[in-house]
Amino acid sequence: MNYPVSKKYDTPELMAKIMGPNPLKLEEELLKGHRIPAGGTVCDLGSGQGLTSVFLVKEYGFRVYAADLWSDPDENRRFFRKMGLTDGQILPIKADATMLPFEKSFFDAIVSTDSYNYFGRDPDYLDDKLLPFVKQGGYIYIAVPGMRKDCHNALPQELLLSWTPEQLDYLHDVAYWSAIVGRCRGAEVLTVSEMESNEEIWADWLKQENEYAVGDRKAMEAGGGKYLNFIKIVLKKR
Repeated sequence: MNYPVSKKYDTPELMAKIMGPNPLKLEEELLKGHRIPAGGTVCDLGSGQGLTSVFLVKEYGFRVYAADLWSDPDENRRFFRKMGLTDGQILPIKADATMLPFEKSFFDAIVSTDSYNYFGRDPDYLDDKLLPFVKQGGYIYIAVPGMRKDCHNALPQELLLSWTPEQLDYLHDVAYWSAIVGRCRGAEVLTVSEMESNEEIWADWLKQENEYAVGDRKAMEAGGGKYLNFIKIVLKKR
């Protein structure tokens, strides 16, 4: 897939903010043909250092709440200001994904890029913790790292060069995620499918010099990428 929009952000300064395989390219693919209303209010759930949130404002025109448990809201706000954005366009929020501090039915959509697997594996999470904050008819767009086929009973040695079995337990295949979201009562599942993004977004990440990217190189250079993918999940609230 070509990434004409996200490639505008391919600078050393901005790429240093990514925390895994290029989330902007993931988000561009995830939102291709999206149904979120123009100017909609969107939660970027698991926003990290805020790069995906900036992307949602600048490229899609949404009003964005950048919600993350581990990043510093003040640091993210300084970054947003540097990118020319105001609190009226984008607001950093320190928030636990299981205890979101928003009014009910507040968002037109929730977008989660490369983070949902940390908190969304509970089959009751969607109904109990997330959907209450989405308007009726609103959407949830998720890009989650996964496996082409679950192999937890016999983990490949290539993957174990970089990750422990406990870390790999966050990764699952399309069938697993179909079963998880298929139990949701409050939303229609529109798609659970493998994304095109994989090799290129991993290459962008492995070029970074932080300790996590360097550690991931061992598995990927040994061919571990052939077991991995990203999965697109889209739901519409009933």
